[in-house]
Amino acid sequence: MPYKIDLFAIFILLGFFQAIFLSVFFLSRENRKTQVNLFWGVLLISQGACILEIFLMYTGYIVNTLYLVDFSEPLGLMIGPSFYLMALSVTRPPLSKKYYWHFAFPLLYFVLLIPFLLQPDVVKYNSWVGAYKVPLPFKEYHYHGNPRVFWLTDHATEFILTSIVLYTILLCVEVLRFFKQKGISFWRPGSNAFKYLRNHFLVVVSTVLLLLIVKAINQHDTGDHIFATFIAVSIYLTSFQVMQHSHFFKQSSAQEAERYKSSTLSGEGQQMLLKKLDNFMIAERPYLSPDFSLPELAQKLGTSVHILSQVINVGLRKSFFEMTAEYRVEEAKKMLIEYNNIKVEEIAEQVGYNSKSSFNTAFKKMTGKTPSEYRRENAKA
Repeated sequence: MPYKIDLFAIFILLGFFQAIFLSVFFLSRENRKTQVNLFWGVLLISQGACILEIFLMYTGYIVNTLYLVDFSEPLGLMIGPSFYLMALSVTRPPLSKKYYWHFAFPLLYFVLLIPFLLQPDVVKYNSWVGAYKVPLPFKEYHYHGNPRVFWLTDHATEFILTSIVLYTILLCVEVLRFFKQKGISFWRPGSNAFKYLRNHFLVVVSTVLLLLIVKAINQHDTGDHIFATFIAVSIYLTSFQVMQHSHFFKQSSAQEAERYKSSTLSGEGQQMLLKKLDNFMIAERPYLSPDFSLPELAQKLGTSVHILSQVINVGLRKSFFEMTAEYRVEEAKKMLIEYNNIKVEEIAEQVGYNSKSSFNTAFKKMTGKTPSEYRRENAKA
């Protein structure tokens, strides 16, 4: 049987590499401290493993890697819990360790699958030919009992589908409950955290619907490449979202400091712009958006990035990011005292931070205390 390489195969393979790359980013030492990143990383690894096996099966390259036949089944069972816990880490942060029991069944399944994973290649080959109805003859082999010793492992597809549908239902209940409880419009959520939750919900539901349609049309696994392609698309969208919220693309030029020497901005002009900047920051509070950037601020003030950067660096003796952090921390200090029932994670999001750890670092640098310590000390006063 010749190898099959087409647009689907290329798209799926690129999606696999992108999933692995992103999982390394989400699970890095700093990023995994935020629970939503941890579960996102687990989800990406699970998705990557599943679409890799689909790629190998679809193209026929599995004959060169027979030891990978059905290796992704336990990881397929991780998909449902991962996207559900991602949502919970937004609606009920922080999650206690008891929520990790959702990964118990995938772990149990992996243990039960070990006898099959240890089978020789000929058993894996026959399993692939039988599952995908490949037009190739079975190889002779004297079986000593059923290679899949345990009943559970004979029904991987059914269990994965059931798990994904069940967790999708739980996700729907949780997300709709959360929006109703907060009194927030589902289609106009406002906050980036709420937009993320809504978009996550829509992607999961649409993916599950497509999966069910594909499985209904294809009695065997011959339609999995369509599902894998859709998963690859969601991975690419995740990459775009990560880049969109990155500060890398919002940095001003490193050469601007040198250009200040030839600047024609007068001392009076600098003071006027400083006053305008302060009034705008107090009245509009643009720093509450995680996407707040120097070019955006310069446009709002009707000046150039170069001039505004000079005013902030020379007039305030701080960088744009330091100035932004000060405004955010001041806002957070008020909220920590005024809204004692709101969790620190939510306050961090509301003042413009995507990461709790980044918020804690900035807050402690400005005040010498963590947000929790600041709230505790001022509550006693």
